[in-house]
Amino acid sequence: MLLRIQLFAGLAERLQTSVLTYSVQKSEITADELKIELSQSYPEAASQISVSFVAVNQEYAPGDYLITEGAEIALIPPVSGGDGQAPVHVESKDGRYCITDQPLSVDEVTSKVLNPNHGATLSFVGTTREMTGEQRTVHLEYEAYIPMALSQLEAIGKDMDTRWPGTLCAISHRIGKVDIMETSVIIAVSTGHRDDCYEASRYAIEKLKQSVPIWKKEIWDDGSEWKGHQKGPWDPTVSL
Repeated sequence: MLLRIQLFAGLAERLQTSVLTYSVQKSEITADELKIELSQSYPEAASQISVSFVAVNQEYAPGDYLITEGAEIALIPPVSGGDGQAPVHVESKDGRYCITDQPLSVDEVTSKVLNPNHGATLSFVGTTREMTGEQRTVHLEYEAYIPMALSQLEAIGKDMDTRWPGTLCAISHRIGKVDIMETSVIIAVSTGHRDDCYEASRYAIEKLKQSVPIWKKEIWDDGSEWKGHQKGPWDPTVSL
């Protein structure tokens, strides 16, 4: 069977393509078997493939998941949570989750969670910092697997409503070039009481950085590097 595999961030750069057309000599293959075959076929990217997760039809697939021809497949390297020519602005049906290449507004995102019965509202704003130790960042570039990223943002909101019933959440994430002191992500949360609001807001940003397929490339004066998960072995399916 013939598989079409989408690639992102440093993995796409290493293999110099955003889409692999890969032939498998059987009618189905598990996610783990596919990673093994790809590592053997592309040894120059084997280390990156080994720590990546397979996504099938915009969902993270367990290692024993059987992949068949016609599935939408992506190889997801550790997330950090490309700069295109056409404007990008994609929202969830309820408008509370958004991925865009346009500047973000704290007031706009926060307005989506205001509720007359909620006594606490928090807005987390992530911006580009210039200095990390001795390293000076010129700007950042963000890339996303947009349809899956949007569905993962919606999943975070659903998880939060389960953990803290009644919680309202809105998340907007920017992609493309983000300059120093510009905003890359806004997470707005409102709840009935402040303790839940603090906890839910922290959960949202940590879960976003763990599981949403968005990648960050740091551009320096003398080079660049894709930044991914940096807290030990990466597993986007583990509950926080």
